[in-house]
Amino acid sequence: MKSPLLLKRRSFIAGSSALISATTAQAAAPFLGSSISKFRRFTLGDFEVTTILSGTRTINNNPQEIFGLNVSKENFSAVSLANNIPDDKFQMFYTPTVINTGDELILFDTGQNPEGTTLALNAAGYKTEQIDKVVLTHFHSDHIGGLYTSTGRTFKNASYYCGSLELEEWDFSGDENFEAKIRPLEDELNMIDSGDDIVSGITAMAAHGHTPGHLAFMIESNGKQLMLGGDFANHYVWSLAYPDWELRFDRDREMAAKTRRKLLGMLAVERIPFVGYHMPWPGLGYVDTHKDGYHYVPASYQMML
Repeated sequence: MKSPLLLKRRSFIAGSSALISATTAQAAAPFLGSSISKFRRFTLGDFEVTTILSGTRTINNNPQEIFGLNVSKENFSAVSLANNIPDDKFQMFYTPTVINTGDELILFDTGQNPEGTTLALNAAGYKTEQIDKVVLTHFHSDHIGGLYTSTGRTFKNASYYCGSLELEEWDFSGDENFEAKIRPLEDELNMIDSGDDIVSGITAMAAHGHTPGHLAFMIESNGKQLMLGGDFANHYVWSLAYPDWELRFDRDREMAAKTRRKLLGMLAVERIPFVGYHMPWPGLGYVDTHKDGYHYVPASYQMML
């Protein structure tokens, strides 16, 4: 016969377990869904740099209709598998950059639409009317789409900058987005070429190929450097790691490959960080050499030091 003390102890343990289970069930938090930040801010010398996420989307069609046009399906799939990414879909990011020089607020590219860019700017603590300069790396729709709302200009107090060769090439293209977003600004556009400064410390660099007048920008402040790359490389594996892989949206694919190798080589040798408009959010990283290509290294805490 079991002792009354043992029975009482077992009853207490059983009751405690039931109470814990009930409490745990009652305290279970609801699923909130995935989330992602809208901005990342860091200092570069005397400048303050903020990348903003104007949008992101999953593209479910065959990525090789866009990337790696000149390689076999087997090669494309093997590279994707080796890098732990699927070969049948991918995530696209759209990342304008804001630079606060202390005197001016400068926006590089404007996103796909004004709504996404405005929301991201607001999340970062800025208002559209605070933007002093808008600089366009090139005229593809996901870079100029935020210039106008249904009621007028998004950045009402800004002046506008673009490559002279870019404007020349698109001027008679008949492109609907160009006509809607760039043509109304035509008489106000400030033309720049490689080597020209937007302000002291922000210099345009030729990055031709993706479009004929595509520009990157070297940012320098108090001994620190950063490159804003625009679309010179559009995926961290399928174009950066394999710079000779052809991209559907490169106007001159041979020139684009040469530009990728030139800029990636410079970034790797000089250990300069860069922001890529379509790199994995928040778009900031470094480049290492790897075999005959390169390797993308996302930034960690370097910009906090």
